[in-house]
Amino acid sequence: MPSRNMSSIIRQNTLPALPDFRNLGTVLRILVAVNGGALVVAFARDPAPAATFAGWTAAVTVVEPYLFLVLVALWIGSPWLGRMRYGIGVSIVMLVVTLAGIAIFQLFRGIEALPPAYVLEWIVWGLFAAATLLFYFALRARALSPALVEARLAALQARIRPHFLFNSINAVLSLVRSEPRRAERALEDMADLFRVLMRDNRELTPLADELELCRQYLELEQLRLGERLVVDWNLKSMPADALIPPLVLQPLLENAVYHGIEPSSAPGVVSINVFLTRGYVHAVLKNPYRRDGGHHAGNKMALANVRERLALHFDAEASLESRVTRDGYEVHIRMPYRAADTDAAQRASHAAAAAAAPGRERGNGNGNGTRRVSASPFFAPRGVHA
Repeated sequence: MPSRNMSSIIRQNTLPALPDFRNLGTVLRILVAVNGGALVVAFARDPAPAATFAGWTAAVTVVEPYLFLVLVALWIGSPWLGRMRYGIGVSIVMLVVTLAGIAIFQLFRGIEALPPAYVLEWIVWGLFAAATLLFYFALRARALSPALVEARLAALQARIRPHFLFNSINAVLSLVRSEPRRAERALEDMADLFRVLMRDNRELTPLADELELCRQYLELEQLRLGERLVVDWNLKSMPADALIPPLVLQPLLENAVYHGIEPSSAPGVVSINVFLTRGYVHAVLKNPYRRDGGHHAGNKMALANVRERLALHFDAEASLESRVTRDGYEVHIRMPYRAADTDAAQRASHAAAAAAAPGRERGNGNGNGTRRVSASPFFAPRGVHA
């Protein structure tokens, strides 16, 4: 059964998809490719520098308005194109290119007399450029899509390491007799955590869901680390309905615990600050760092994996930066704000409210970990009232 499911995921990842025509990286690639293609054609007609430049400037007087009209139409229709089957979407893109070519020809024909054959030439070149770019974007998606399968395998094999599972089970066993209700809730967290890690994580997920997963993970770690792990949540400006790639924050928090908290016997703070500003969602994660080498050495696999998936979903609009600061180690993720639909946002808000409900409270007066929280109306870790 697992191999059949994995084969299905791999087959699905090989399916092409139209690019997001509202993505800055997509638009920049199209602009550079089309204008570069016009320069190559001008050079092929006459390689002399002056003639090449003159031919290119003459070409872009037609290419730029033609390209602008196509990009505007695709930008407007991008949400609908993204939901269509690939073949239908390609057909619509080609139809847009054809109609834009006719419109631009009529515009230029009103300015100067042009032979009717020009419209056919413009449309042929436009369709050729569109087909070439769609082929490029399909190849690029195929090249990046293995990162999704790799992300799932990494989450199962490397990011949730066996020692974490064994330590969590041992921590739960130590609570079974003394605190049975807390042990039961910890087992529920473990079940939820591994259920998320084992599902098909290719679609974007609400930010509130990802942070709930992070909370469950950190509370499991607090069972065994106790007062050594202090979690500082700052979620006042968090957009709970923002859509992000799944398993973006949790692997980085696991790195923060493994490299920043475990090597030291003194308490350490893992800080999570999530906020929205200027149309971008920012997540800043911080953990202690010892410059004398007292931390575990890492291979940066989690950082590389997250970068690949951010590029796959958001292209040039997303970024991940990491640095050693005076106070510790910091990872800063920036993603464009993509809101879920209203129903999804309500479900995320209800789920967050349920997480903070009294029936699921967790006290922290037993010396098994500390939380410092700047609460959000959308999300609050259990045991803390917003």
